Amino acid sequence: MTDTYDFVVVGGGSGGCAVAGRLSEDPGTSVALLEAGGTADNWVVKTPYALSLMVPSKLNNWHFETVPQPGLNGRIGYQPRGKGLGGSSAINAMVYIRGHQWDYDHWAELGATGWSYADVLPYFKRSESNSDFNGAYHGQSGPLHVNKLRTDNPVHEIFLQAAREAQFRIRDDFNGEEQEGLGLYQLTQHNGERWSAARAYVHPYMATRPNLRVETQAQATRILFEGGRAVGVEYRQNDEARQIRARREVIVASGAFQSPQLLMLSGIGDAATLQQHGIAPTHHLPGVGQNLQDHPDFIFAYQSDSPYFTGTSFTGIGRLLSRIGQYRREGRGPLTTNFAECGGFLKTRPDLDVPDVQLHFGMAMVDDHGRKRRWGTGFSCHVCLLRPKSRGSVGLASADPLAPPLIDPNFLGEADDLEAMVAGYKTTRRLMEAPALRALQQKDLFTADVRTDDDIRAILRARVDTVYHPVGTCRMGSDPMAVVDPQLRVHGIGGLRIVDASVMPTLIGGNTNAPTIMIGEKAADMIREEIRAN
Repeated sequence: MTDTYDFVVVGGGSGGCAVAGRLSEDPGTSVALLEAGGTADNWVVKTPYALSLMVPSKLNNWHFETVPQPGLNGRIGYQPRGKGLGGSSAINAMVYIRGHQWDYDHWAELGATGWSYADVLPYFKRSESNSDFNGAYHGQSGPLHVNKLRTDNPVHEIFLQAAREAQFRIRDDFNGEEQEGLGLYQLTQHNGERWSAARAYVHPYMATRPNLRVETQAQATRILFEGGRAVGVEYRQNDEARQIRARREVIVASGAFQSPQLLMLSGIGDAATLQQHGIAPTHHLPGVGQNLQDHPDFIFAYQSDSPYFTGTSFTGIGRLLSRIGQYRREGRGPLTTNFAECGGFLKTRPDLDVPDVQLHFGMAMVDDHGRKRRWGTGFSCHVCLLRPKSRGSVGLASADPLAPPLIDPNFLGEADDLEAMVAGYKTTRRLMEAPALRALQQKDLFTADVRTDDDIRAILRARVDTVYHPVGTCRMGSDPMAVVDPQLRVHGIGGLRIVDASVMPTLIGGNTNAPTIMIGEKAADMIREEIRAN
């Protein structure tokens, strides 16, 4: 006999955890959450520093790759994605950023009715428990803890001094009325531990809510339909094929890569393309997997023997080991680092309405996402383009549901993106050449010989890759290429909704974890309103 629940949520990432947690608050509503990874509640996930173990490896990580990128000299890019409850919020750098107000107003202009900044701000506030900021822009009673850094690193003041020397403004709160400026990031942490979407919305209730069932190591392979309506999910667990049924809705929350993949495996997508893979079309929806957007990112890196930085060296490792006791006692010190401790949002031209680049200033040298280890200690500075014009896609490699999807971000596919990145490079270099930061540099790892604009273009094509913010592949709207409507319901199919970053019409100007949690919060409200109306 197949188990039946009101809602079956596929994917325990930021959106899935938020919507499952909120829907299961009603004891009369039953929710099943399927997650392909594990529970993600051990010390590796909880200790912020351990992201350096997860991002480069297959630990709690799908470890995806892209197809060769023509804009990057044919290189294959790397796409880490969280695998486990919390999804990418269990392996990310924990930076709490919502994006610019303009982004959400732009969504509304594009046809995403009900998603303007005024519409979404209440959900950001509802999700947030901010220990430092209050007022019109912040919440202090939500499940998602947001805190200032607890690393106590003196380099913070050096970074701010460099920002002043380079004549950039200082910003205390990137999620308030204004965004432009440099400063210190707030993080999704609590008492120095990572606070993933699972810790906020799911872990506390797995044993206390009988109406919430969480299945881990359960990878969805197909959505089940009856008469044009989604009625359940087929999944694999312990090498067995299983099914679970949904009375009200199947909610897909598998992320910008795997949500479109699951739809296509289930026959929803471009009919001709599906038939090439031997998949019988259930519903022709050509926008599935299209409109992939991601932030192209370049990293400056410098060797430094300053005691403020971490890395692979006897002194660096010794310094870290000596602070384990402090971390256990106080939840403070270098083990609470998210590495990208400082940064901000800058305009490469004064005439721009909104910042067009974002910086992440890191406390270690980073080469190829940490997959290439370098001896010594040092620091890095990422610069990413916030609203690239390039559009990519996600497709099927085969009809095998366990095969990874074909991921094509089309990085630097548009000439304008390359030129905007050149401007971002120069803007970031101004900061790196400020006296306060120059004093820390012993060796420039990647850009010592870069002088002309052509040199910059060459190093960008040689080194740009993702900064982990893919969105848009099941975008909301009402045009023929839209996949979901503004209530996140899949066009043309009953009982099927998508609740993750794939529904974003355009990439927001910032990190995508907080906006994806907001989408989960808003989706739960919309679902509850529909239930009441019926």
